[in-house]
Amino acid sequence: MPDLRVAVVGLGKIGLPLAAQYAVKGASVIGCDINPEVAGAVNAGACPIGGEPGLPEAVAQAHAAGRLRATTDTPAAAAESNVVVVIVRVGIDEANHTDLSNLDAATKAIARGLRPDTLVILESTVPVGVTRSHFGRRLAEGSGLSLTDFRLAYSPERVSSGTMFRDLATYPKVVGGIDAASGEAARAFYEQVLDAEVLLVADAETAEFAKLAESIYRDVNIALANELAIAAEALGVSYKAAAAASNSQPYSHLHAPGLGVGGHCIPVYPYFLIEASGQPIVSLSRQINDSMAAYAVDKLAAAFDGNLAGRRVLILGLAYRGGVKEATLSSALLVADALRQRGARPLIHDPLFTATEIESYGLEAADLPPSEPVDAVILQALHPEYKDLDLSALKGCRVFLDGRGAMDHARVQAAGMRYIGIGVG
Repeated sequence: MPDLRVAVVGLGKIGLPLAAQYAVKGASVIGCDINPEVAGAVNAGACPIGGEPGLPEAVAQAHAAGRLRATTDTPAAAAESNVVVVIVRVGIDEANHTDLSNLDAATKAIARGLRPDTLVILESTVPVGVTRSHFGRRLAEGSGLSLTDFRLAYSPERVSSGTMFRDLATYPKVVGGIDAASGEAARAFYEQVLDAEVLLVADAETAEFAKLAESIYRDVNIALANELAIAAEALGVSYKAAAAASNSQPYSHLHAPGLGVGGHCIPVYPYFLIEASGQPIVSLSRQINDSMAAYAVDKLAAAFDGNLAGRRVLILGLAYRGGVKEATLSSALLVADALRQRGARPLIHDPLFTATEIESYGLEAADLPPSEPVDAVILQALHPEYKDLDLSALKGCRVFLDGRGAMDHARVQAAGMRYIGIGVG
């Protein structure tokens, strides 16, 4: 791979695997991060990111081959690279408005080292138009170059924690440039460093919209599943059984209901479209999914004659999904808040988090089995450790609320507990 020098800006859960992937494929890679501990670990051949299969080995291999190093000096890294890939977190503020502060800080640093003819690719999920009108404009202003002096493209990340390298090898890489030359340059780059198909679309805006659309598709369909589950309960029907029957028809893809949607992606990206154009079904879906925690707690309260005051309730899982150590916008936080509002005392256990980490979210950590009897248990995240849970160890527990539809009804009932599920009439 002749003279392919890549700077990856942002060495988080996505950025570091990207850097390792490029380096293993033969590029000379500089990872950029504002955290000196992250850079130091990479420069020692160590992996500062846990829970990603194959990543420690890929980092060690790339470092040993002399193709991966890291720095906190982003301008210098940009200056010596001919490709810059940006993957920093773009989120929302408390009012659900887009927060571009991390991207703006990275942009300012890149611009100080940007050279003519460099290919810059933004992979962070952003509102439509940000690559060209915001990111590109600021790069030009900060570098003194014009938009025609360097190449600029957008290519959304389409990977998940825990399956990063599989996803990079499997899912087509969507690419759109701000002009034809930028799009072609980005396509050529990804064809060198990835094994998956590269899908070049008309422009950066199309690529930006495609990422939002696929995220919103999931949020809307989860909301639909939650609405149908509530209707099934009211009608005395098992949603799970009905959905399985419906999905035997190839045009039906009903999702599973649950306590809500968490993480950096699905509960965030719909707001990028809502803010721009206010699509009502997108907004309503967000409301429905965020309301499911309170709905489930109301079902739990009904099992205690409507009164949860003073009840000790153990929430299983702080993480937003099973097997992933990430609690951003986790439904566990909404469930705990709903319990507190009804006077209950929420406790939380998660095998991936220390007690100190759990307490940093304003929650009370608990052991499993809990040291004191609990009145109820809520399965929030389906970690592998919970699949064969010893129900007999849950002393005093009268009710088991299965927020993920994963527990066997009969096993719960045999342990002397009442089973409550979402979509169970």
